[in-house]
Amino acid sequence: MSNNFTISDEQRDYEEFGLSENPFPYSPVPNDAPRVYCGQEQVTNRISDTVSSVLSTGKSKHLVVTGKYGNGKSHTLKYTRSLVRDRDDVLVGYVAQPGNGFIDMYHEFIYDVGFDRFQTLSYEFLAEITRSELEKNPMSASSMESLIDEGEVLLSDLVPAAIQRLSDVTKFADFARAIVHLVYEDTKLYAWQWLTAEGLRYEQRKEMEIHSAIDDDTSAVRAFTALKNMLLELGYTGVFMFVDEFERIAQLSPKDEQATLNSVRHLMDQNSRGLCILFACAPEVWQGIMSEYHAFSERIGQEVALQPLTEEKIQRLVEDYLELARESGNADGIDPFTESGLQTVLQRSQGNIRQILSICSRVLDEAADNQREKPIGEEKVIETIESM
Repeated sequence: MSNNFTISDEQRDYEEFGLSENPFPYSPVPNDAPRVYCGQEQVTNRISDTVSSVLSTGKSKHLVVTGKYGNGKSHTLKYTRSLVRDRDDVLVGYVAQPGNGFIDMYHEFIYDVGFDRFQTLSYEFLAEITRSELEKNPMSASSMESLIDEGEVLLSDLVPAAIQRLSDVTKFADFARAIVHLVYEDTKLYAWQWLTAEGLRYEQRKEMEIHSAIDDDTSAVRAFTALKNMLLELGYTGVFMFVDEFERIAQLSPKDEQATLNSVRHLMDQNSRGLCILFACAPEVWQGIMSEYHAFSERIGQEVALQPLTEEKIQRLVEDYLELARESGNADGIDPFTESGLQTVLQRSQGNIRQILSICSRVLDEAADNQREKPIGEEKVIETIESM
């Protein structure tokens, strides 16, 4: 019995194409921080306007990005998130899909922000209390942590005032206690577990004097609003929430779908300032939401659609990817592809970005394996596509 497997870690050689590697993804799923984004002007303008409005005015504003499967919705959300996330005055979280209700969206958002970021927020709030209550002037979370570690400030002197102040700001005393307990070695993981809506035993909650749980959509909306209010108190501009694959709510029962949309609507209603939600949704599902759930869709009111790529756009996309692996001094532009080769890719993919990247990746590998001299034209593209 013969074994036809040939497994090797030897890398393909793309030197004849002037490339150090194949820059096209094998699985065209966007990275968390995409290095290449081939934007469509109407989309980038609308997103820029939405994000800039929130940053400049502090007023909440939301947007839905629609587009068929593979046209770049996730890529657009992740690229926008990577740009906003670099700012010091906002908190940014990504939700891969809405799950079974708003509590799942809340859970994913908190997890994406991460424990370290939340612990930093806790120290920032304690620094705010220290500046107003004690004769100390910590200007950052790290300096506040140092004051506590070195014993120059005692938590026992801070915690009662911090919990009271944060309870007043958030209108949610249990949330305030959980945030403060993130700096205690013995209870920080319990506090994190409560904040992420994973649930705690009664004894664990009692240790932190927390009496409730984040266990449904209503309490998740309350906790999210409490977080945003705390951020505004600390001088942040607001919270950005990126919700991908929003069309998944169509898989829920009508009752659960309506409950989810109502929860998001309530979140928007309770946060007229400091909140920006960007949704990515299949167009047919969004059309259904607009026709059936007016109260929700009217809260957003803005939609921008991603279209299949044109010939000009595909050349720009391919050129940008090739530049990632272009060795210095070599050709530029779309080389080693020809214009006729890319026209064939465009025709076969119908302008779908995911298919374009997949085809280009496969064509380049096939050319390297067969030591095909460049340029890569229509014939090679057709040959590769028909073997896929």
